[in-house]
Amino acid sequence: MVPSVRYPLHQRRLDNGLRVVINPDPAVPAVAVNLWYDVGSRHEEPGRSGFAHLFEHLMFQGSAHVGSGKHISMLQAAGASVNATTWFDRTNYFEALPVGGLDLALWLEADRLSTLLEAVTQENLDNQREVVKEEKRQRYDNVPYGLMMQFLVQNTFPADHPYGHTTIGSMEDLDAAELADVHAFFRRHYMPNNAVLTIAGGIEVDDAMTRVERYFGQIPAGELPETPKTPPLPALSGVPRTEVRAPVPADALYLSWRLPALDQRSFDAADLGLSILGDGQTSRLYRRLVREDQLTTGAGASALGLIGGNSFGFASARARESVDIAQVEEIMISEIERFAAEGPTDEELLRAKAQYERQWLSALATLATRADQISSAATLLDDPEEINQRLITIDGIDTAEITAAVAEHLTADARAAVVYRAIGEDDPVTVTSERLPS
Repeated sequence: MVPSVRYPLHQRRLDNGLRVVINPDPAVPAVAVNLWYDVGSRHEEPGRSGFAHLFEHLMFQGSAHVGSGKHISMLQAAGASVNATTWFDRTNYFEALPVGGLDLALWLEADRLSTLLEAVTQENLDNQREVVKEEKRQRYDNVPYGLMMQFLVQNTFPADHPYGHTTIGSMEDLDAAELADVHAFFRRHYMPNNAVLTIAGGIEVDDAMTRVERYFGQIPAGELPETPKTPPLPALSGVPRTEVRAPVPADALYLSWRLPALDQRSFDAADLGLSILGDGQTSRLYRRLVREDQLTTGAGASALGLIGGNSFGFASARARESVDIAQVEEIMISEIERFAAEGPTDEELLRAKAQYERQWLSALATLATRADQISSAATLLDDPEEINQRLITIDGIDTAEITAAVAEHLTADARAAVVYRAIGEDDPVTVTSERLPS
């Protein structure tokens, strides 16, 4: 039986277009303030990659009435946890704090939305540009397998596709960016009518709406940017492949496939299929590669839902010492093909749905992540009530749908591959790419 999930949601649009969703939860003496902007790396123009992520940093560097770096310190002094993230489809800013700090959080968010450019000087731009470059060095360039996602993205999507580059962007593009370019990007995307504001926690609906109107109501709307045109791409062909020889701990394999967009039922079916293939130690890939054949130290598979025409499907494994990574890939593909032919067992389907249910309910149980899921559903699916319907949708997917989705999308000749081969610390790092015949 599907658990009943019914969080009260109250929606309103301000005159300036800001979409507001209130989730009152009187039992909690705290609030989560969550602001999603409909801008991510897929909205960037050619030669201007990395701008969405750059603004994640610049938004904390002060505004007309807040000094540089004071945004976070003021919230933390009020007992808040605060952060932001950037992804292909969105940028979100969020804080959770005692209910008495709601006015501070709303004022800070509104002030940087309305007056940020007064603080984005050449000095601030240069400073945060260097921060982003250092982040890329620490998180991507100088860690094992750090460039895996970049290679997979490049192999899965055309270079000129909105998903054809990662959110960190090109450092050459950031170096070439001028102050006028950065200001123009903010004006194009950061406006109340391109955002969703969710407040969840111990506050009454009318009171919350009054406060939102007080802080955000006078911010003018802007002209909405054109949404990137991204019709669904056909399946991959030719098996695009990148081989990286680098000083990594072990040989590793990463595969990806194009999946349907997040709002398609067939995406949910493929998502459950990938869970059966690679989510946890009872999954098919883990049982075969780790337990039975003992070829790898781990194996997994998952889906990444996106809205711009296609999503991602992933599978990965890391080889044991002296194991040929080509053998790992051969067995992984054979297991996926067997799954596509047989479909899931009733037990596997029940387990996958139970895992999804547990993860979903866990996310909604926490105030901050619940607010984030509400903003996500409103921004990406245009329906915050999706959080109350999600488990019903997942429960309705049957074995035939999963089998069909896996057979259609997770085929051997429609995959992209990234292979890491371990070399010594003093050996030269090499990267080779090729398109193999199907």
